[in-house]
This record gives sequence, structure tokens and C-alpha cells, in this order.
Amino acid sequence: MFEVILSPEAVAFFAAVDQPLARKMARCFEQLERDPRRHNNVKRLSGRFAGLVRYRVGDWRIVYRIDDRMRQVHVLLIAHRSEVYE
Repeated sequence: MFEVILSPEAVAFFAAVDQPLARKMARCFEQLERDPRRHNNVKRLSGRFAGLVRYRVGDWRIVYRIDDRMRQVHVLLIAHRSEVYE
């Protein structure tokens, strides 16, 4: 099991979204706790985002870093797909 840690920005975003999206994201966080790498919606990022991973929830992207040594997933950003890579 991994511990999912949200950045202050991710916490603020998660707290402000509507209930249906919040439920979908909560399920995402539960899946990340079990295994942050093996899901259909997971993709390793490259280029300037090398070392980061993203999880797709509809039109939203959850960008995170995995710390295997500490068994932690650090959620850095939650944003709409049109804004996340800017």
C-alpha cells in the first residue's frame, strides 16, 4: 500500500469540485494507494515532465510522483487536460 499525499493546490481543487467529480477522484486516490502504476488511465510523462505520472479522470488529469522508498504518491496537480501541461 502507498500513502497518497496531496499538495495544497490539489487539496484546494479537490475540495472545490462538484460531488460526482469528487467521487471519481476519490476512487482514483484509492487505486493509487493500491498500485500507482498499473491502471488503464495511467501514463508516464516525458520531456519536461519526466519522472512524473498522470492519471486520467475524464477531461481531468491528476499529475503525481511516486516515491517507492517511502511508499508514497505525491499528487502535485489536478487540472483540466487543456491546462495541465502548460
